Amino acid sequence: MVKKLSTDERRKQRVRRRLRKVAKGLPRLSVFRSSKHIYAQVIDDKAGRTLAAASTKDKDFAAGKGSNVEAASIIGTQIAERAKKAGVETVVFDRGGYIYHGRVKALAEAAREAGLTF
Repeated sequence: MVKKLSTDERRKQRVRRRLRKVAKGLPRLSVFRSSKHIYAQVIDDKAGRTLAAASTKDKDFAAGKGSNVEAASIIGTQIAERAKKAGVETVVFDRGGYIYHGRVKALAEAAREAGLTF
């Protein structure tokens, strides 16, 4: 029996399918956005492990609210610093099916400014 996927799951799979063609072995910067928080991970898909992670739920996240553009840009800077510490300079951006707008865009631009290339 084949499981029917929701629209969100199909969109996410479509984005990841395109990324696999472009990635050429690069780690991927994956973004998840909920109504209260934002999460980012640098994932090595070949090894199947997370190289760096940052979220608004971390203890060292000092800004109050985790669901706004300012918080997303702080997380973008943090994930770039942690990825560089793990030895990653170039990644492929996985927006996770979200529109490249608002918090997702702020996170991506902050990560670029902090030194990540994608």
